[in-house]
Amino acid sequence: MLRLRRNFHLSRHPLLFKPFSTAAPLPPLHLPLSHPTYILWGSNTSVGKTLVSAGLASSFLHSDSPSNFLYLKPIQTGFPSDSDSRFVFHKLSSLYRRRHARLSLLASDHVLNASLPVLNSITGCGDGSELAMCELGQYEEQRLVGEESGLGSRLICKTMYAWKEAVSPHLAAERESGVVDDALVIQSLQSCLNSGLGVNGESEGAETRAMCLVETAGGVASPGPSGSLQCDLYRSFRLPCLLVGDGRLGGISGTISAYETLKLRGYDVAAIIFADNGLENEVVLSSHLRDRVPILVLPPIPADITDDLMDWFDNSQNVFDSLKEIMLSAYSKRLNRLREMPKKAKSIFWWPFTQHKLVADEAVTVIDSRCGENFTVFKGDEFMTQQFDACASWWTQGPDAALQTELASDMGYAAARFGHVMFPENVYEPALECAELLLAGVGKGWASRVYFSDNGSTAIEIALKMAFRKFSIDHGIHDAQECNADAQRSELMVLALNGSYHGDTLGAMEAQAPSCYTGFLQQPWYTGRGIFLDPPTVYMHGGKWYLSLPVGLQPETLRLENAFFDSRDEVFDEKRDGSDLAEIYSAYLSQQLSNSSKSNSLLGALIMEPVIQGAGGMHMVDPLFQRVLVKECQDKKIPVIFDEVFTGFWRLGTETAAELLHCVPDIACFAKLMTGGIIPLSATLASNSVFESFIGDSKLEALLHGHSYSAHALGCTAAAKSIKWFKNSQTNLNINAEGTSLRELWDENLVYEISSHPAVKRVVALGTLFALELQADGSNAGYASLYARSLLLKLREDGIYTRPLGNVIYLMCGPCTKPDSCSQLLIKLLGGLDDFISESRENLESYHS
Repeated sequence: MLRLRRNFHLSRHPLLFKPFSTAAPLPPLHLPLSHPTYILWGSNTSVGKTLVSAGLASSFLHSDSPSNFLYLKPIQTGFPSDSDSRFVFHKLSSLYRRRHARLSLLASDHVLNASLPVLNSITGCGDGSELAMCELGQYEEQRLVGEESGLGSRLICKTMYAWKEAVSPHLAAERESGVVDDALVIQSLQSCLNSGLGVNGESEGAETRAMCLVETAGGVASPGPSGSLQCDLYRSFRLPCLLVGDGRLGGISGTISAYETLKLRGYDVAAIIFADNGLENEVVLSSHLRDRVPILVLPPIPADITDDLMDWFDNSQNVFDSLKEIMLSAYSKRLNRLREMPKKAKSIFWWPFTQHKLVADEAVTVIDSRCGENFTVFKGDEFMTQQFDACASWWTQGPDAALQTELASDMGYAAARFGHVMFPENVYEPALECAELLLAGVGKGWASRVYFSDNGSTAIEIALKMAFRKFSIDHGIHDAQECNADAQRSELMVLALNGSYHGDTLGAMEAQAPSCYTGFLQQPWYTGRGIFLDPPTVYMHGGKWYLSLPVGLQPETLRLENAFFDSRDEVFDEKRDGSDLAEIYSAYLSQQLSNSSKSNSLLGALIMEPVIQGAGGMHMVDPLFQRVLVKECQDKKIPVIFDEVFTGFWRLGTETAAELLHCVPDIACFAKLMTGGIIPLSATLASNSVFESFIGDSKLEALLHGHSYSAHALGCTAAAKSIKWFKNSQTNLNINAEGTSLRELWDENLVYEISSHPAVKRVVALGTLFALELQADGSNAGYASLYARSLLLKLREDGIYTRPLGNVIYLMCGPCTKPDSCSQLLIKLLGGLDDFISESRENLESYHS
């Protein structure tokens, strides 16, 4: 028995379409995991994707248990004469009747949106002249009654966007004035995935099996309606894949290329399936893929276009049944693995900077993948969701989704071309290009040499060796030691700032002030080989920027205008060099250096983090103080080291923080964002005079320091790509016209409002960094504080992954992050602060009662 109902709901719904580069931020991902969802790719056009969709749907619905199958076709061209969702709808209906199913089937086909030419061809309405799509709302339904009445199965087919011309989607969209933005496609697809298995508001029953299949258009790298490649367009979902290969002549190459394109973007391919053309392509594919992926072969597809394919589907049923089982098994394995990961991680990981006793199983974040600035995280058995990585994966990350793909591609090329090659006395293109870019960028005007190493801490160790050699030669210590090897060595120390942090290796720790990182519990060998000055800091509160002077640097003669600033720009203004405060700083520092010269130790280097002290609590050091400090040291021939491991490469809004200080070092260390954060690499840049201090007749006078992976090709390739990407206005829309700084990323009004919040003590907003310190006393303040825990959890629930520094909360974005995204972060943070203060008051009232 068959009942048929057709309905058309046509409404004009103008949609604003823009190129991807100007699009609004993509909506947060929310992907249900209650049933398997797969995306179907083709190695090319006309390889039979829709036949596979229909066969798979038939296999899944041919069951003794109620089953729901959702088929989604996000992009369809050649409509209405060609409609893949209509094909699946009709073929399944025919197969259901042919196979005398036990359960009833409610099948439906929906067409949601279409171009005006499509509307005109269906209804005769619309002249196609408007720059808009229309909400078509076409709906067709069939109810097929099986051997048993009552609750049955459902087939739901949906076409999301349709164009009339049978060409590539980007051409059809352009020619029909119906370009659909990527964000809108993603938003519509997410809506369908979350609600598509319900009919009239109903969701599947507790015992109803369900599966969803998303069929793409054309090949893996075919463009979508905006021009973005579909393999990039759908990447944020990272749905497990089925790849329809090509059994024809040339199909081996096309199938391998499609497979590798998907893998390069981080997709998991569950199976490859294609129709037999008598060429045994599966033999070569199996050999090449080394059985990593199941390969299934369908019977040859009839060439007769009048064939209704019923016999072909019958002959293919065993293959589709096998494919279904592979998909269900892969889904089950993936879900089980995700479920067990937190407990397994706690039992075998030793996490850095983590007290394991304080970490509950439910507090472990299971990260399935990353796309641009977002983690995709597993939320129980319910769904995958996205969290903005506001830690910038611990201060290293900068890539948007496009750069992430470019980096993966370029690094794959470098790995294939070079693997790894040793560096001393050798040259290869990635290392050379990277060094040239560093000297033309962050080292421009002062550096002449690049020394590669593997991470920020080791870059600091190298910098200290460089500085001490340079100081020893300039002050005659080197020559004196050579003349009298038995003479007592002079102890070289550093001049540094309290609150500093330069890494976790032993030498780097000696060059930083005493802190929780250097105490006996962490480093029993620590002595602190330096003089550590308390620096003046700058912060925002109540919309104004204030100067905080340490004890010992608070002269009674300080004028009020030196104590606060109306804007952040005033803080960095070079005109301050002529102020009374500059003279006060100079006198104070000159006195400190003079006092140190009376001791038995020598100050062999100044080392500091320019502008921002990161791990020390996100404090902004007064740039005037640091500028005066650099001048005082260079006047006394004390080499200056800038630790830009954190601050470099646009982290603070300029390529190097030296540009904010208006002075240059003798040595500088870079890492983290240098590679886009995708792989470890560091570089220590030095002036020519520093380099010359290691030149001599003996190898023993050279810098005897190195790493097996110095200047590794993958890291240098990533660094070269990232350096160019961040400073190119075509790829980074945040760069100003001169290419010298980022536009303001944090909304001024929101920053002002947060700085005036009763829960907030101070705020720093600069470049890609926004940080605040919560008002706290006693054990609630400091690095070990758990005071911010409730705020942290609230932010994570709101889609922001952050990790505090005690009672200091920071948000960190990338150089390419859209200001709109930053504003959304601040809005959520502001809401979290309101909840935090309310909760604190309630706890206080409860305590007193």
